[in-house]
Parts: sequence; structure tokens; C-alpha cells
Amino acid sequence: MNRKKTIFILAVVLAVAAGFGLYVQEHGIVDTSGGNIGISAGQAILIEGDTGRVLYEKCADQKAYPASTTKIMTALVTLEVLERYDSPIGQKVTVPASAQGVEGSSIYLEAGEKISVEDLLYGLMLVSGNDAAEALAEIIGGGRENFVAMMNDRAEELGCDGTHFTNPSGLFDEDHYTTVRDMAIIAREAMKNDVFRKIVASPSRKAERSMSEYIGFINKNKTIRQYEGGNGIKIGYTQSSGRTLVASATREGRTMIAVVMSAPDWFEDAYRLMDYGFARGK
Repeated sequence: MNRKKTIFILAVVLAVAAGFGLYVQEHGIVDTSGGNIGISAGQAILIEGDTGRVLYEKCADQKAYPASTTKIMTALVTLEVLERYDSPIGQKVTVPASAQGVEGSSIYLEAGEKISVEDLLYGLMLVSGNDAAEALAEIIGGGRENFVAMMNDRAEELGCDGTHFTNPSGLFDEDHYTTVRDMAIIAREAMKNDVFRKIVASPSRKAERSMSEYIGFINKNKTIRQYEGGNGIKIGYTQSSGRTLVASATREGRTMIAVVMSAPDWFEDAYRLMDYGFARGK
């Protein structure tokens, strides 16, 4: 086949792909039609966990408000600091006054009580404790402002140019934003961490506290109970951001990570995306 004919055929393939809302990336064709899977999300992306290959996207670089999916980065930074300084995750820490009575979802921390960093992480990721986020920021970062700077630095290292954090919990702020593409990158990085994966895949946790006998956490992410192979990772909601979800599942050695934002049908959207990914084959 001569070169001109090859170029012509390639041009036809690309034109057809564009007509169906597809584009060609290095590892294959990506669906960008945004509607043919039938999802409600304003922004969505599906990636392969192992390779990072994008399988589907809808407004993936559009500014979005992450709500509590922010806590994926909060947990990642915390775990990386612990590893860097060889600090035990089970160490007991004192809850700072700034973590008591925090707005939104809570694990009802009391200033001065003792709790392990591990249990703070479970409270952060399973029941989305904003107070747990504030406690970790103060304890791990030496202050909220410094910890948020660490979050932003880590996002920059990962190439997440469309992301900026102003707090560790995800409470709404006009200047606290991301994109679903960036959040997928952050989630994929977090899921490389063994401790993180164990936490987000846990159905529940019984946490020890000094102010009371214990507190129980039930994982709010229904993916681990409803979806075959579901193994995490985080839900989020504020009135201003709408429903947000990062979901992951592994089947036959393949992992899918779906991110949906501004998603009225958040779990259904994520399940449809992952179904689509698993059905595509390798």
C-alpha cells in the first residue's frame, strides 16, 4: 500500500471516529461522546488503574468542585509523610481544638482526646469526617495552611494543573476546585499505596478513643457492597458542588477507576462507566 493511500485511510478512520465522539490516543480510541453510556454527570472520566489509560471522558478538563473526594489527597499526603519519616500509623495523637465542632460530616472529635492517626484516616475515608481532615492537617502539616500547601504541591507534582485546594476536607470554596481528569490521576496514585487501599476497601472500622469506649465507622461508599469487584474509594457532596464520586473495581486482574462530578445519579453513573470499561476488554 502506498503512502498516500495509507494517509487517506487514516484520515477517514479519524473522521469517522470524530463523528462518533471518539479520539485516538497513544494506547487506543477514547470515547468522548459524553452521552452514549447514559450518564447524568456533568463531568466524568474512566481510566484503567494499572496503566492510567483513558477509556471514556466527558468534559474531563472542565473546572469542577470535588467536595469530599478532596480527602483522597488529604489521606495520600498523610500516608506519604508518615512513610517519609518512618512514623507508625498506629501512634496516638492529641486532637487539636481546631478539629472540634467542624462544619459538615463529622466523627465528633473532642479537643484533647487521644486517637490514632490510623483511626483518623478511617474516619476520614469511610464516613468523611471533616473534623478528621482538620485534625490530620494540624498534626501532619504542623498547621492547616502548611498542610494545604503540601496538598497543592503534591497535585502539581502529579501534573494536576487544573486543581487547587484551599482546605483539607472539601468544604465548598470558589477557589477549591479540580477536574475529573486530575482527580483520576490523584486517585490512581493513592490506590498504589497498600495502606490506602486497605482503608478504602474496608466495610467498617471500630476505632478506639480516649474520651469514649469506641466509635464505629461504616463505609459510605456503596461501591464496595453493590458492585462486583468494588474496592473503594470516596464519595462527596455539598449543595454547591453536587454529588461527586470516585469509584474503583477490580475484575480478572483489571482495575477501573471512574470519577463523576455534578452527578445526580452518582453511583449509577460510576457503575455504567466501569461496566463499559470491563466490557471493552484489554
